[in-house]
Order: sequence, then structure tokens, then C-alpha cells
Amino acid sequence: MVSTEPARPAGMRTFLTIWIGQMISMLGSGLTGFALGVWIYQRTGQATPFALTALFSTLPRILIAPFAGALVDRWPRKLVIIGADTGAALATLSAVLLSFSGLLEVWHIYLIALVGSLCAAFQEPAFSASITLIVPREHYGRASGLQQAGRALEMLIPPVIAGLLFGLIGLHGIILIDFVTFFFAVGAVLLVAIPQPPESAEGAASRGTLFTEAAFGWRYIRQRHGLLAMLVYFAAVNFAANMAGILVTPMVLSFARTETLGVIQAISGAGMLAGSILMGVWGGPQRRMRGIYWTIALSGLGLLAMGLRPSAWVVAPSFFVMLFFIPLASGGAQAIWQSKVEPDVQGRVFATRTMIATSMMPLAYLLSGLLADGVFEPLMAPGGALAGSLGALIGVGQGRGMAFMLIISGLGMLAATLLAAGYRPLRRVEFDLPDVILPEPEAAVQPAEDMEGAPVPAS
Repeated sequence: MVSTEPARPAGMRTFLTIWIGQMISMLGSGLTGFALGVWIYQRTGQATPFALTALFSTLPRILIAPFAGALVDRWPRKLVIIGADTGAALATLSAVLLSFSGLLEVWHIYLIALVGSLCAAFQEPAFSASITLIVPREHYGRASGLQQAGRALEMLIPPVIAGLLFGLIGLHGIILIDFVTFFFAVGAVLLVAIPQPPESAEGAASRGTLFTEAAFGWRYIRQRHGLLAMLVYFAAVNFAANMAGILVTPMVLSFARTETLGVIQAISGAGMLAGSILMGVWGGPQRRMRGIYWTIALSGLGLLAMGLRPSAWVVAPSFFVMLFFIPLASGGAQAIWQSKVEPDVQGRVFATRTMIATSMMPLAYLLSGLLADGVFEPLMAPGGALAGSLGALIGVGQGRGMAFMLIISGLGMLAATLLAAGYRPLRRVEFDLPDVILPEPEAAVQPAEDMEGAPVPAS
């Protein structure tokens, strides 16, 4: 029977169980992502397939996010997570079978990336919304920090392991490992209970057609000026950070060897991991908005410093600083959203929030290349319009236009923070918006059998 009383288990035991399973699965996916990148380049020798794979990995998730969020709020979230993980596992299994049979083609990778993106559109809001009832309120920041740590480990560990395994077991062997890791993710979810939230007044009033419910997330945010301002603030920060992030590799390669680039990337990943661990242990400051302002400002200073000199000794520590503070800022923001949004509508609200924030990435990637090649690199070339002024400070030649763009992006993060700090509804969002009332935690995790008899999501 399905439990009629929602429960929020004491401590973080349930969250840690799911998190460990998901992290193992993420590491497996990281192995496949790296190996597929090598395989695609060996097969085609072109950059376009990389761009298309990235497009199929992100665009479907952005387009269906509002509808996925509405369905997450309708269906049992435990089954949504299991269904999404299973769908991604089947897509991976198809890649294993195609690779073993020698039939794998590049266009198969596009389809597999598309299926994975669709599954992620359901899994991510379902998991994020479930944390609200799984984790006690005082541990929201820690839970977010641990999630960020998993992403940091995905940046650090898989490239090293996949590079070693690719020559030993080939692409199909690595993908097979990835498929096996999905069982850890699904098995962890099966071991615990993920309670359904009680229906709130907001949730009851929002019921309607799928299209009505899909639009609800935006209406909900728009009616709460503090949350809307936070969404705009983070969208601006994401835009600046992603525009700069895509330029780091070509900028570094303009003055350093590929080995140096690898070291810089490892150091930056270590910065993100260190910040995530700190957030996971500490949980962030009690005045969360104040902490968000400071950490984003410090991250912006790190980004700005990356463009000052064409030296790995400048870029590496600056990149470390930039990524160190990102988990602290995002963890604090996540804790505020979880505290202020009713649990039974978080699927829709969080999906809308992610859609808007993620939509900044393709725009940033597109503009960064166009602006770097067409505007900023010519400005900072020898004899360029800024070579005699700004060039005297940061250098001239190849890569310095991109460095100038990093400086502008860092200044943009600082400017966005100053504007955000001056907007009262955002500055006081922790106090002016009431915290949602959550059910009291129980002493132990409910057995997995509590979900027996729950309705299965429609296909």
C-alpha cells in the first residue's frame, strides 16, 4: 500500500543512499562521454559531430522541461527517477550492442544523446524536488554541495580512467561499464522510500490540462518578485560564466601546450570539488543571499584575473578560485528555492527555472565564438585598435582578445551582483517569502515496499 502520510526521514541517510548510486552512474556516463569523444574524432576528424552531439544532449531537455516538470508533479517521483534512469540505461545498452556488432555510426550517437537528454529532463526535476522531503531543511545546503561534488568528480575522474581503458577494452567495453553503473543508480532508489508531497493550496489551484500545468512554473515564479529576480540574476551569471568557459581552452592554447591545458583543467576541477566539499560539510551561511552575493563576486574576480596575463601561473589559480565559489553560490540558491516553493509544485517550478538558466548556454556559446573571432581578437591583434592602450596591460596577439572577453565577463558578474544586491525583493527574499511547511521527519527510512501499488507513469 502507498503510505498516506508523507514522511521526511531524519538525517541525510536516504539522500546519501540515492546520491552514491547516482554518482556511480554519473562516473560511468563520464567514461562513455570521454570515450565517445575520442571515437568520434578518430572516425570523422571533424569538429561538427562534437557540436551536434552537444546540441542533441541539451536542446531536447530545454524544450520539454516545462512539460516534464508538470508530469513529475503528477506522477510518483520515485517511479519517475527509476523510469528515467532505466530509459537512459536502455539507450546505453543499444550503444553497447551496436558497438559489439560493429554497426555503430555517428548518427546513432546523436539519437542516444537525444534519448539521454529526454530522460534527464524528467530525472533532474524529480530528484531535485524529492530532496525537499527527503532532507531536513537545515541540510539543504549540504545536499546541494554533495550534488555539486558529484559533478566535479565527473569532470576529474572519468577522463583519466577512460584514457587508460580505451586502449585496453575499447569503446564497447567502456560503454558496457557505463551500462552496469545504471544498476547502482536504480538499485539505490529501490532501497529507499521517496514520499509524495501533500497537496498544497497552490498545487490544487494549478491543476488542469498538461499545457496549463506546464505554464504554471513560469506564472508561479513571475508572481514572486524575489524568486524572479534570483532567476534573472543567475541567468545573467550563467551567461557570463559560460561565455567565458568556452573560451578558456583556445585562450590557453594560444600561449601554452596541450599538457599545460590539461593541468589547468585538472586544477580548475579540483577547485570546484573543493568548493563542493566545503558546501557539503558546512552547508553555507545562515544569511544565504549575503553569501550568494559574496561568492559570485569572488568568482567573478577569479574570472577577471584569468585574462590579465598569458601565463599558466595566473590562469590556473584564477580558474581554481572561479570554480571554487560556484558550488557555494548555487548551493545557497538551491536551499532558498527548496525552502520557499511548495513541494508538490517543485517539479514544474524547478523545471522552468532550469530551462531558463540552461537556455543561456547555447546563446553564450554562439556569441562567444562570433565575438571572439569577429571583434575582440582583431581589437587586440598587433596594430589593433586597443593594442596600444589595453594591450600594454594584458598583452597583444593571438588569444588576448579572448582574454579581454574573460575580463569583461568577470566585470559582468560583478555588475550583476551589485544590481542584484540593490534590489530589495531579492535582497530580502529569505525574509519576505514565507518558508513552506513540511511534514515532520520520522525516525527511520520507510521500507521500499511502501511504494507498492503506486500508479505507473503513462508512457
